[in-house]
Amino acid sequence: MKKLILIAVLSFATVGMAQDKYSKGMQKAFQLWKSEKPQEAANLFERIAMAEMDNWLPYYYVAQVNTIISFGETDKEKLTQQLNKAQEFIDLAKAISPDNAEILIQQAMINTAWIAFDGATYGMTLSGQNVALYAKAAEIAPENPRVVFSKAEWDMGSARYFGKDTTPYCKDVERSLELFANFKPETDFHPNWGKDRAEMILKGCKEL
Repeated sequence: MKKLILIAVLSFATVGMAQDKYSKGMQKAFQLWKSEKPQEAANLFERIAMAEMDNWLPYYYVAQVNTIISFGETDKEKLTQQLNKAQEFIDLAKAISPDNAEILIQQAMINTAWIAFDGATYGMTLSGQNVALYAKAAEIAPENPRVVFSKAEWDMGSARYFGKDTTPYCKDVERSLELFANFKPETDFHPNWGKDRAEMILKGCKEL
């Protein structure tokens, strides 16, 4: 009996140490990102992912960092390297957590980065994929504020591209802010972004 109790205690201690190491690593990676060191943050998220092979979050953040730094990038070789890395890690995240609305939104962001770089080459194929991704994300998590906002922003961009009125989508941005107000991420490390940008977009709506 004593041996069983000792084994149980040691097991919990080991798990606790591993979780503590994970938490400290994630906190450091976010701090690097906040300090405008995205590449260092992405590298740390990648190392955490290699140690947390059943946790989709560090994979997701490798993809997200590499996607965000690709917007505005004009060097095709560099952009391709970054977005290929993002795709590799979001595919791994999908394998760990299928039918995850946050991952679907991140996939759409990768597609959007390609379209923003070269709409003539990537717009036709990836735009249709994004419509399907946002529809599926809305089906899975209709009350997720990032799903509502990201779809609204995509719809606004599409309307703007085709010379159509973006006003009808302002109500969706407003609804996303209502959802943001009550949203609680599952853990400190789960996605919790988007509110600031939604507020900025809504302000633009009211100025129209």
